Amino acid sequence: MKLIIAMIQPHKLPDVKKALYDAKVFKMTVTNALGCGQQKGFTETYRGVIHEVNLLKKIRLEIAVNEDFVEPTIEAIIKGAKTGKIGDGKIFVLDLAECIRIRTGERGPEAIG
Repeated sequence: MKLIIAMIQPHKLPDVKKALYDAKVFKMTVTNALGCGQQKGFTETYRGVIHEVNLLKKIRLEIAVNEDFVEPTIEAIIKGAKTGKIGDGKIFVLDLAECIRIRTGERGPEAIG
């Protein structure tokens, strides 16, 4: 079992969701996030005052998958999120020690579904 965490551009979420659905991955958690990487933010002027914006809006996807869905999930995220420009995002793959479905008490790969 793996936990896949992806940080993507907010406007790419519909494309990533479609690519994941096409790869038969339907379960995910989506949250708004702020962050910066190579983009390093930008500056803007508001009422004559220069503001430096370091933290940019991102979307954080968390997807728990069984071993046979790891590569299809990663490929789907890349397919949906890639623009070829700085700021496309990152994907992190972590080992998932335990998963428990609260409703039934199932544990392990059966709990992920």
